[in-house]
Amino acid sequence: MNAFTAADWHARADALQFRNRAFIDGRFVDAVSGETFEATSPVDGRVLAEVAACDREDVDRAVASARRAFEDGRWRSRTPAERKRVLLAFAELIRTNGEELALTETLDMGKPISDALSIDVRATANCFAWYAEAIDKIYDEIAPTGEADIAMITREPLGVVAAVVPWNFPMIMAAWKLAPALASGNSVVLKPAEQSSLTALRLAELAVEAGIPEGVFNVVTGFGPTAGKALGLHMDVDGVFFTGSTEVGKLFMQYAGQSNLKKVGLECGGKSPNVILGSYSDIDGAAETAAGAIFFNQGEMCTAGSRLIVERSVHERVVERIAAVAATRQPGDPLNPSTQMGALVDETHTKRVLGFVDAAREDGATIAAGGERARVESGGCYVQPTVFDNVANDMRVAREEIFGPMLSVIPVDDAEEAAKVANDTCYGLAAAVWTDDINTAHKFARTLRAGMVYVNCYDADDISVPFGGYKQSGIGRDKSLHAFDKYTELKTTWIKLR
Repeated sequence: MNAFTAADWHARADALQFRNRAFIDGRFVDAVSGETFEATSPVDGRVLAEVAACDREDVDRAVASARRAFEDGRWRSRTPAERKRVLLAFAELIRTNGEELALTETLDMGKPISDALSIDVRATANCFAWYAEAIDKIYDEIAPTGEADIAMITREPLGVVAAVVPWNFPMIMAAWKLAPALASGNSVVLKPAEQSSLTALRLAELAVEAGIPEGVFNVVTGFGPTAGKALGLHMDVDGVFFTGSTEVGKLFMQYAGQSNLKKVGLECGGKSPNVILGSYSDIDGAAETAAGAIFFNQGEMCTAGSRLIVERSVHERVVERIAAVAATRQPGDPLNPSTQMGALVDETHTKRVLGFVDAAREDGATIAAGGERARVESGGCYVQPTVFDNVANDMRVAREEIFGPMLSVIPVDDAEEAAKVANDTCYGLAAAVWTDDINTAHKFARTLRAGMVYVNCYDADDISVPFGGYKQSGIGRDKSLHAFDKYTELKTTWIKLR
């Protein structure tokens, strides 16, 4: 971590120049229409840049660029070792330019600068480096067909890949898709969220500097119903991979069916249950971790532990402890290195999040902490960490993904009821249980219908483990070697021996 003060970061912010045009075929270009949209900072409401508002014609240009690059083999025909060297150079450039990227991320979507530096930049660079190191260590297969035949099973790149990513972790979510896609030899068109386009454009520039050939990595900025939809419907896109809401994820499935039946990968919403059993020996520690599981990144996390299911014997103690943590974790200036909670991404989202306070009261829940807007004088988008207590699992705040720093506490009588409530959701991304009993831990892990189950921890993370969910939380997995399944096709070549 560097030694910059808040004043230092503000001075650097005032001098920062942003890339604001689409990146197609190795060059920054205006949208064909000439239209732009404002990138407004949730930190203080300032307009950071006028960003190219791409539409179908721009998507056509980007896809054509990616297709040319794929077909002539300028990237896919390189050996895995050669692609590895370039991607490692790309990872190093991300680290070298980490302060600029972190500052851009903070200004664009509001997260604390300390998190942007220590988490987002680090994880983005590490992701590219990990997949770079992995690609020349994956072997193809020979099927056990017998002596008269040889059946080879080989992986080939999918082709032109569209990656549509959200605004809560703009660089990390892009890296989770770009790194395995590029390592596999694909060409990519990235569509960042309109709320957070700026780091994607800088990453594309650094990619070319690292040696990724022009046309292999393109970025179209713009809105979901225009640029995003055009990618989903495009007949020359071989796969579209999306992270965001379940509602939009379903649209991409429809787009695939309406077009060329392109491969679809979805990492969608969550309403993750975090179960604290009364027999657990460190209730205070579990409560403090539960607070971090919902308040980190302003609650703008698909895996956020937003439903805290607690046995009644420890319910009051847990709520008191989380409320105490909330009191010390109030929103602050995101450019102050000591700030733990920054701004929500924009005004529209802030109003939506605050609307759940009224919904909670109307349904009969109580407000144990927070529930108000904060730092109004800043001109930014800040909400207090909020705890809804005595929530029933059929209330809106327990059913809908809020995507803000709002925790629903659901008291239950016993472990059996806790498991039943935990699974009573249309989502299945993450879940957790706190118990000292290894038998209970394994039984809960098997019972919980979620792609990731944490025991006595929350949101534990490593690039080597898959990330994704059950039910309406999505299809397919990001991270780990399993991510290659999305960006490659399996080909069988059968040879009859004489």
